[in-house]
Amino acid sequence: MTIKLYNTLSRKKEIIRPQKEDLITMYVCGPTVYSHPHIGNARAAIVPDILFRFLQTKYSQVIYIRNITDVDDKIIEAAEKENTSIGKITNKYTEIYKNNMSGLGILDPTYEPKVTEKIPNIINSIEKIIKNGNAYVSESHVLFNTKSYDSYGQLSRKKLDEMIDGARVDVASYKKYPGDFILWKPSIGDSPGWKSPWGKGRPGWHIECTSMVKDVLGNDTTLDIHGGGNDLIFPHHENEIAQGNCMSKKNYCNHWFHNGIVLVDKKKMSKSLGNVILVNDLLKKSNKNILRAALLSTHYRQPLNWTKKTLSNASGLIQRLSSSMEHEKQETLDITALDEISDILSDDLNTPEAFRYLTGLAKHAKRNKNDRYALMQSSMLLGIDLNHTTEEPDITDELRDKIETLLTKRSKLRNSGQYDEADIVRQELSDLGVSIEDSSGKTTWKIDADK
Repeated sequence: MTIKLYNTLSRKKEIIRPQKEDLITMYVCGPTVYSHPHIGNARAAIVPDILFRFLQTKYSQVIYIRNITDVDDKIIEAAEKENTSIGKITNKYTEIYKNNMSGLGILDPTYEPKVTEKIPNIINSIEKIIKNGNAYVSESHVLFNTKSYDSYGQLSRKKLDEMIDGARVDVASYKKYPGDFILWKPSIGDSPGWKSPWGKGRPGWHIECTSMVKDVLGNDTTLDIHGGGNDLIFPHHENEIAQGNCMSKKNYCNHWFHNGIVLVDKKKMSKSLGNVILVNDLLKKSNKNILRAALLSTHYRQPLNWTKKTLSNASGLIQRLSSSMEHEKQETLDITALDEISDILSDDLNTPEAFRYLTGLAKHAKRNKNDRYALMQSSMLLGIDLNHTTEEPDITDELRDKIETLLTKRSKLRNSGQYDEADIVRQELSDLGVSIEDSSGKTTWKIDADK
């Protein structure tokens, strides 16, 4: 079976052709750890997670690298704002990120290098680019000479002069050309920095990823697949290609894939709009199966529009899938049961079609053990575990006590015939994201996923 994946470099779906028959390599840009991950960060992690899971069924070895950027201007600003050290900021948010991703059922990558642990490797990479005539030193900065690389702009399909014309580009005195970008910058005062041939400083953002790819795979090795959000196409990934191709004798990467952004009610997430949705908050009121179904409900290349219905629709889907699995238990993945869904995912990771296939299986699964088995196995490939669908979201003791108090109050009001007052309490519960059901003299409650 061949796997086709859209290649941003060629603007068409292409068969993935790894360098080695039994080994495939993949790199995805990881988090800059200075704040809580939001659903955009979650989608950028869950899409390659699906690809990683799928590739492992086709190749005996998959090397998946996802970095952690733990030195950056935003990190420095966050540390200053919280009046703490950079190390405490990055350790805090690295742990939060990993916990959030684990909560979403996202697998750990094969390698997860941190920038601060790879400074010598980054310096070595910069030295190679200078030696090859594609970078220069100016005023304690090292800059990539974009004019020296004729193919610059191949990923974004932009011409170099057009990028500069009319754009707000830093035209600092140390640049030979406005489009040249920083590989190494000096550290001023107490700003974090490391010794280098060009003085105390720290790396530019773009060189970090390229260097870590080369560190894991080797300088003259071609990366098979590189992924990330489509907001990284330019300048980050464009600059990665330029650096990587000028660093070694071989092509840096063969296949580039990018996921679309997440919108909230058709608007970009921003603090100013107050519409940033954090993974932490979602994990408190929903489980990983529902969240994965929500984040994969739209094809990865398209924008995902998050609304109040997104989670409720995903919850309904998971309920339909799990309703036929009550008596089936299977903890390990059996690739022999994955033919149909493999065909679907082989065509550019078509997760919406995969869910349609699962829904079709679910209609017959209660009566057919083979369909039940295929449903369970196919869902596992998407990271959805139908063996464990009843897990409760995390609820604080304070919230639980408040809910129980309101339920007791409502029950007393109903028993005394004060139904209008009881309805007011019911609304208070609803405002807390709690739905209740009265049946056979008993009241049950749950946290609504769409609240």
